[in-house]
Amino acid sequence: MGDRVNRTRRWVLLGGGAAITAGFAIRQYRLIPQDYSGGRLSVADAHEQALSGNVLLVDIRTPREWKATGVGEGAYPLDMRRDDFEQALAQLTGGNRNTRVALICARGVRSARLSNILTEAGFTNVIDVPEGMLGSAAGPGWVRAGLPVQRNTGETG
Repeated sequence: MGDRVNRTRRWVLLGGGAAITAGFAIRQYRLIPQDYSGGRLSVADAHEQALSGNVLLVDIRTPREWKATGVGEGAYPLDMRRDDFEQALAQLTGGNRNTRVALICARGVRSARLSNILTEAGFTNVIDVPEGMLGSAAGPGWVRAGLPVQRNTGETG
C-alpha cells in the first residue's frame, strides 16, 4: 500500500509542477510583444509628435488603466476591446487609413499585437510605442520618463 501512496503522491507532484510550468509559460507569452516590422517611437518622440500634430497617438488601454495613471498628454483614449474599435479609429483619422497612428498601451505588448492587426486591416502607417505607459525592455515608459498626463475618469473611449 505504501508503494501505491508514493506513486500517487509522485503523480500529484508531477501534475502540480506541470500546471505551474504551463501557467508561467502562458504568463510569459502574454508579456512578450509580437514582432512588429513597422515604425516605432520612444515615448518622448510620441509625445512631441502628438503635440505637433505629426502623429495621432492612441492610448489603447482600458478605462480602469486610464483612471489609474492618466492618459499621456496629446493621446486619445480608445479602448482596444471595443467591438467597434476599428471604426472608431477610422473616425479619429477622418477615414484616412494612411494617417500616422501611434499606439501605446501599458508595456508594449498589446500595442505591438494591435499594430500588426491594424496593418493587416489596411492601416498603412501604424507606429508602435513599445515602452508603453509603464515601461518595458524598450525603455522606462511614459510615467517614469516624467511626461505629462491628463487625468481621465475612465469614461472616454
